[in-house]
Amino acid sequence: MTRIPPSAQSHPDTLVHPSAQIHPSALVEAGARIGAGSRIGPFCILGAEAVLGDDVELVSHVVVDGATRLGDGCRVLPFASIGTPPQDTKYKGEPTRCEVGAKTLVREGVTIHRASVGGGGVTIVGAGCMLMAQAHVAHDCILGDGVILANNVMLGGHVHVADGAFIGGGAAVHQTVRIGRLAMVSGLAGVTNDIPPFGYVFGLPARLVGFNKVGLLRRGASRDQLRTLRVANALLFKDPGEFAAKLAIAEERYAAEPLVMEIIAFIRDAARRRQLVRPGRMAAPELGGTDEEIGDGQ
Repeated sequence: MTRIPPSAQSHPDTLVHPSAQIHPSALVEAGARIGAGSRIGPFCILGAEAVLGDDVELVSHVVVDGATRLGDGCRVLPFASIGTPPQDTKYKGEPTRCEVGAKTLVREGVTIHRASVGGGGVTIVGAGCMLMAQAHVAHDCILGDGVILANNVMLGGHVHVADGAFIGGGAAVHQTVRIGRLAMVSGLAGVTNDIPPFGYVFGLPARLVGFNKVGLLRRGASRDQLRTLRVANALLFKDPGEFAAKLAIAEERYAAEPLVMEIIAFIRDAARRRQLVRPGRMAAPELGGTDEEIGDGQ
């Protein structure tokens, strides 16, 4: 049953598609926009600046606050809150935004805060992401497409997570950290430094123990590319020598290898604010084997 408050019905900026379904117990503030086929479940609250695309589902008890846009096909489960103010003592109510891409799944109790004024003014979660129960995305974070946050992941402010990265349950990521494309973070890891593309990190503090072979294979990488990447990783992160010199060698040697060059470009990014994660070992077999085994893709 559709129920729209009289104030919203008369508000010139309120636009609710006739096919949208709004439970009688939901509160839709004047000015909100709801796309075709969207379903607003019991006890949900949509703020005046909320914009929902087509076929969005808020199952129940969901809060969408501030200038927040949910893309087509998003599904949000109970007790999640999206676009609420940042946990930043410098924030004084300035206008900032939050955007969630199409077909992203937001599970129970997830919190996604809108941006502060100290960043780009927008918190972004990409398309096709899955944020599992109780995950937290802080202000000014930018998540690419296809990112997965397992249960209880905590992202500090201004964290950037590139496409296809996976962050395991209970992991904590320090503010301003960058996590490269298809990187993998083990559960309960404490991430304080940048993780290069395809890197696999483990521990507290997190250390680079290998690379994400499975993720690369699923994205179409060849066996030859994986072998090249393994050798390049060994040069950069295991072999002795000055890192700058090894980086220059890798840049020349692997100029025709796009995966290796993606790692080098990540490292050379002038905008980075943190050091690169340090190499380490994961020697306990029950935790995945030695770093050599992981690096070899076993």
